[in-house]
Amino acid sequence: MDGEFPESQSGLMETFESLVRAEFAPKNTYLNTASTGLLPARAVDAMRAGVESVAAGQSQDMFADVEAARASFARLTGVPDRRVAAGASVAVYTGLIASSLPEGAEVLTAEGEFSSLVTPFHVRTDLKVRTVPLERIAESVRPGTALVAVSAAQSADGRIADLPAIREAAATHGARTYIDASQAAGWLPLDADAYDYVVSVGFKWLVCPRGVAFLVVPDDLGGLTPVFAGWVAGEHPWDACYGPVEELAHSARRFDESPSLFSYAGARHSLELVEQLGVAAVQAHDLALADRFRAGLDSIGAAPVPAPGSAIVSVPGLGHRQAELSRAGIEVSDRAGNLRAAFHLYNTPADVDRLLDALSG
Repeated sequence: MDGEFPESQSGLMETFESLVRAEFAPKNTYLNTASTGLLPARAVDAMRAGVESVAAGQSQDMFADVEAARASFARLTGVPDRRVAAGASVAVYTGLIASSLPEGAEVLTAEGEFSSLVTPFHVRTDLKVRTVPLERIAESVRPGTALVAVSAAQSADGRIADLPAIREAAATHGARTYIDASQAAGWLPLDADAYDYVVSVGFKWLVCPRGVAFLVVPDDLGGLTPVFAGWVAGEHPWDACYGPVEELAHSARRFDESPSLFSYAGARHSLELVEQLGVAAVQAHDLALADRFRAGLDSIGAAPVPAPGSAIVSVPGLGHRQAELSRAGIEVSDRAGNLRAAFHLYNTPADVDRLLDALSG
C-alpha cells in the first residue's frame, strides 16, 4: 500500500533505528558531526572500563583494541589491514608523506583545504605547492605533478571532490594521490584501494574518540620513510623497546604512532557500530536529512553552497547565528562565515525541522 515499506525494507529500517536509539541519546539538537561526532554508549563503556582497569593496576590489553580498530577501518575502506597504519592525526601523516617527496616536487591541492592536509607541504619550502579551485583539480594535474592532495569532502562547505576524475588524471600523468577522508569516512562509501594514500581521523563521522586516525598506504608502502618510528613500529614491538628498532614492521604498522590506548579502546566499538549499520545505510539516512534541509532552506529564501550528494550543508551569510542557535539548544558550526550543518546517523527529520524553524523565526 502507498506509504508502507516492504517487509524487508521496514525490518532494515527498524534495525538501523533500534541500534541508533540504543547507542545515542543527545540532550540537544546536535547537527555538528563535521566538527565532532557523538560517541556511542558502547564506546563510552569501553573507555570507562579501560580507565578503571588502569586505576586498579590491572590494565586490560588495549593494544588488542588497536588491532581490532585497524581491521575494522580496513574493512570499511576495502583494503587489507596490513595496509593500514594507526595514529592520532592527519597532520602527522601529511608530514610523513611530505617528508618523502624529493626537492622541487609539485603538490597540487584545492583552495580552502583543511590546514592539516596541506600545511606540512608548505612547511617544506623546497616543494612547489600549487593551489586551484576544487572543481579544477583533475584538469590541473600535469606532467611533473608528483602528488595530488585533496579532501573527499570539503570541511568548510561539504563539496565533494570528483575522485574518479582525479584518480584518472593522476594515473595519466604519473602522480600519486593522497585523499583525506575525514569528512567522508563513515557516511560516504570509499574504495581506498583506488588511491595511493588515504587518511582519516576517527572523531567525526566514524564516531570515535579523539586521538584516533588511520593512514592507508599501498602494498609496497608507497616509498615512505618511517621518520617517526618508535617501538610500536617494530615487527616485534615488545622486542624493540631499547636501542634502534632493528626490524621495522613489514606492513603499514611501521607508520604507527604510539597509540592513545583509551581512545582506541572506544574506537574499536565505534567502528564496530558503523560496520553493523553499514555505510550505505548511513549514507541514505544522512542524505535524506541533508536534502530535507536544502528543500527547507529554499522555502525560507536561503541558498546553500552547491554540494549535491553531501551530508554537509553550508549556508553563506548565516554563520553569525551559530551562537544564537547554540543557546537555543541547536549545535551547528560557523565556518568561513557560513552556517554549517552536518547530518548523521543519530539525527532525525525533527532535528532538521527544528533548525529550519529557528532560522525562519
